[in-house]
Amino acid sequence: MALKFLGIISNTPVDESPTIWLDDTTGDLIIQSYKADEATVLQAQEVGSIPGHSTAIPPHETMIRLPAEMLQYIPRPDGDDSATPST
Repeated sequence: MALKFLGIISNTPVDESPTIWLDDTTGDLIIQSYKADEATVLQAQEVGSIPGHSTAIPPHETMIRLPAEMLQYIPRPDGDDSATPST
């Protein structure tokens, strides 16, 4: 696995830094961000996903809240990475 740094939210304190990386082997995004609060989790569970699919969060998963500013760092399927800063 080789990670590529994509971006970090601007103006965050040293101990609070939502960050995003790309695993260039698998294409997976690795995201460090704020844990969704209980109200957000409950809202997501009320909305649901697909019929018959559980809305419970298993122990090996978590729900995060990705700040809108971080969306600029998510790679586009068309390969246009113009919003991705060079490292």
